[in-house]
Amino acid sequence: MIDEQHNPWQTLSKKEVYDNKWIHVEEHEVIIPSGKPGIYGMVHFKNKAIGIIPVDDQGYTWLVGQYRYPLKEYSWEIPMGGGPIEQDVLLSAQRELKEETGLTAEKWTKIMRIHTSNSVTDEEGFVFLAEALSQGETEFEETEQLAIKKLPLREAVQWVEQGKITDGISIAGLLLAARLRGI
Repeated sequence: MIDEQHNPWQTLSKKEVYDNKWIHVEEHEVIIPSGKPGIYGMVHFKNKAIGIIPVDDQGYTWLVGQYRYPLKEYSWEIPMGGGPIEQDVLLSAQRELKEETGLTAEKWTKIMRIHTSNSVTDEEGFVFLAEALSQGETEFEETEQLAIKKLPLREAVQWVEQGKITDGISIAGLLLAARLRGI
């Protein structure tokens, strides 16, 4: 039987490979679980990943579309962004929803904590369901050129099933939100 609390990895040394205001990359010299020497690259994100699924009284949600530079393709996603590590994730979610959709919400429910790619990063993400919505003006960041689409939550789930949405946080969040709402 495996002891879930036992760490079979041993870190011998680590060195910084790259650093900017969003990420920090390290290379670790390690002893791997088999007892042999190895290396491990790790990306530390300087923000938490924050995703929001706004749903109105009629069951509609909002997606945002944008060109994703690393993928070299357009991506439809739930409203999302980064929240400072030290900041309450709810405050970050409220800011991101307003920035990207212009929406504010009276009711917030944290529905998910997720690790985005636990084989190479320690990034932690959170997804919120936002309800009792009011429409206002967007406040895009200078790096954002977003399209906004309002559609039934059921249709957003169909986009996941059809492969039109490929972002992991969006997929997980939409599927859980639909399940929680009985869709």
